[in-house]
Amino acid sequence: MSEKIQPHHRDRQACVYVRQSTMHQVRNNLESQRRQYDLEEHARSLGFARVVVVDDDLGRTGSGFTDRPGFSRLLTSVCSGDVGAVLALEASRLGL
Repeated sequence: MSEKIQPHHRDRQACVYVRQSTMHQVRNNLESQRRQYDLEEHARSLGFARVVVVDDDLGRTGSGFTDRPGFSRLLTSVCSGDVGAVLALEASRLGL
């Protein structure tokens, strides 16, 4: 188990952020999608009992013109102190 993840982190929920920018990716990049959903089990293996999968933004671009409700929900949870860890395949997916 990772030494960076302490009991006070595990006492909170872990969030797995799943996102693909276009519906084409959602339909055709199934391996990427599977790997993202597999992060739920990885969070459990790190000792998190509560894992929330945030996949509301599948098929939504991050260009700034499209609302991303999943990202908004994730950000609210992080800012409120409810989240001990955020898991994503690429951290850049959080901002783009």
